[in-house]
Amino acid sequence: MYDVVVVGGGPSGATAALELVRSGHKVALLDREGRIKPCGGAVPPRLVTDFDIPDSEIVARINTARMISPTQRQVDIPIENGYVGMVDREFFDAFLRKRAADAGAEYIVGTFTAIERDANGTHVIYRDKGSSDTKRLTTKLIIGADGARSNVARAEVPGGDTIPYVIAYHEIIEAPEPTPGYDPMRCDVIYDGTISPDFYGWVFPHGKSASVGMGTGLDGVDLKKATAELRVASGLEHCKTIRREGAPIPLKPLDKWDNGRDVVLAGDAAGVVAPSSGEGIYYAMVGGQVAATAASACLNSGRARDLTLARKLFMREHKQVFRVLGAMQNAYYRSDARRERFVSLCHDVDVQRLTFEAYMNKKLVKARPMAHLKIGIKNLAHLTGLVSETRI
Repeated sequence: MYDVVVVGGGPSGATAALELVRSGHKVALLDREGRIKPCGGAVPPRLVTDFDIPDSEIVARINTARMISPTQRQVDIPIENGYVGMVDREFFDAFLRKRAADAGAEYIVGTFTAIERDANGTHVIYRDKGSSDTKRLTTKLIIGADGARSNVARAEVPGGDTIPYVIAYHEIIEAPEPTPGYDPMRCDVIYDGTISPDFYGWVFPHGKSASVGMGTGLDGVDLKKATAELRVASGLEHCKTIRREGAPIPLKPLDKWDNGRDVVLAGDAAGVVAPSSGEGIYYAMVGGQVAATAASACLNSGRARDLTLARKLFMREHKQVFRVLGAMQNAYYRSDARRERFVSLCHDVDVQRLTFEAYMNKKLVKARPMAHLKIGIKNLAHLTGLVSETRI
């Protein structure tokens, strides 16, 4: 009998498992292994600090972000008093799983298939890797951390089968020598409808490799073709391709994260990816942390309603950031004309400073009220077309 079975061994599930075993609970971490999620790999300094990530897992430290508009206007934003860290998900996720296992979680490689209940308790049914035979793990609680199309969420939590998402696709390539179009210390974010009509494309350095990709929520978009065109535009078409990956990225947190009985969700399964930026690693790990807190509270009290703590704790700190980023995505990602104005807005020094202060600290910066007022006025001017593009 386990206290908790965590389904999914990505950043969210591995973090939940680690937190729970450190709290003295008996935990199984079930992961199908071998799947690498397509991800730009960006992490803020706060993640490195909060989750005690060693320097060896940070493959690059970015000091500049370049925004590229539909007309190829480039705005370089220096990252002052900090950096954007880069991780390679192939190795970062494995590190997190091993850390949880070393702390005491039982790591099991297998594919989740179902949840069953009987007089003996709740059971997680899974298949061993490479086998059609099923096995089961008996547990008191389950944390579903199995991604954006979570099978746990679909089966157990209202709305878990209808979560909106974009499809992300990227190619990991061997990094070239620095060129005018590629800087190993710079992230490029491409807001161009020819690459992505409703999201964005990216070129993110990973030290010896780089992630080149894009995302879209629209049917009919050829993701591989768009990524190939992005590589050509960035001068990366001749770089060796190491691997190709695609997966859904959720766009909105679910309204409910638990089934009111014995299941709580975490990470992408709960929909916690930041709107506009698509940033997910930090929020996934926080999601795993609060899911572990809720599960531990439930185990200690015997009250199933304590599972609601996961969503409450997360939203208490991050709801406003998600709301602002969602509004920004709705306002600026609708057309190339609006994307052009968004990149123009990024010229503003106040926008640059507040954006990266918020990114690194994961909080809306409240210490500069006049800067917020100025940004609000400029934002309105750009959206209404009162600012001419030629004046920027």
